[in-house]
Amino acid sequence: MQAILMTATGGPEVLQAREVPAPRPRPGEVLVRAEAIPVLYPETMLRSGAFPIPAPLPLVFGTQAAGVVTEVGAGADAALTGRRVMVASNTFGTYAEWVCVPAESVTPIPEGLSAVDAAAVTMSASVAIPLLETAALTGTEAVLIQAAATGVGGYLTQLAKEFGAARIIATAGGPDKMDRARELGADEVLDHRDPQWPQRLREILGGTTVDVVFDAIGGDTAATLLDLMTPLRGRMLGYGLLSGSFAQVTATDLTMRGLTFIGCAGPDWLARVDRARGAALERAARGSLTPLTATVLPLAQAATAHRLIEERSALGTIVLRPGPA
Repeated sequence: MQAILMTATGGPEVLQAREVPAPRPRPGEVLVRAEAIPVLYPETMLRSGAFPIPAPLPLVFGTQAAGVVTEVGAGADAALTGRRVMVASNTFGTYAEWVCVPAESVTPIPEGLSAVDAAAVTMSASVAIPLLETAALTGTEAVLIQAAATGVGGYLTQLAKEFGAARIIATAGGPDKMDRARELGADEVLDHRDPQWPQRLREILGGTTVDVVFDAIGGDTAATLLDLMTPLRGRMLGYGLLSGSFAQVTATDLTMRGLTFIGCAGPDWLARVDRARGAALERAARGSLTPLTATVLPLAQAATAHRLIEERSALGTIVLRPGPA
């Protein structure tokens, strides 16, 4: 079968298309014929070496795929055979025509939702939903959503008012992404490529404050926002590190302002994300959430997809499609 091997840590060129043996399901596993494979931002961090790879190289890369169960191993539910599913793998292996994963890691894809849309929506929307649940909005809050045109931010922007936001202030990188954030539901949008965007936020607020910050950027920027947040009930949810590090705020920074920082990472958080996959797919199937797909590329162009993500030019998820170009 065709697969994409990560041959070393480094640039996108370390992702190489190769012919490898197709996997076989072991006890408790299912074999899935992949139809659509999302290329995810955290995967670019793993490939580059920013995050450690917990497995020897080379390996078949990738962490998610949408497809059809064609075979089940001993002990797995035989009723899964023929089901369209979204799969997640903690041991990689999804940038391939065939994928084996534990049966408990699959999520059924609802009728009417394409494999491409399922691949595009699953990861980011299943993060956005628990973020909004954790924020516990009441219908009165002004929220700041960073990187609001794509990925998790795009789904936060679509859902925030349903979950209780009264005002959505968004950031995005450049005019096209700013327009997309407005289309998705943002009331005001700032260009976070402008180093002075926090000052522009102050001007937009006009003496009011932000109640909830969904922090995707992290780094030093987070600290510059604290004085613009509502004392005593302002909360910042840190889930991203587009700057290269999580939010650089201290207990003293928060305590002296009466603010709360909620870290949205780690095993318990990821368990919540896993449980939200079904809800994300159901929302997309019934039309209450719009999948954000940038483009569909042949599987062999995985390196190109990684380059596009690192250039931050894609307006949505890039999806790889196995099979002939």
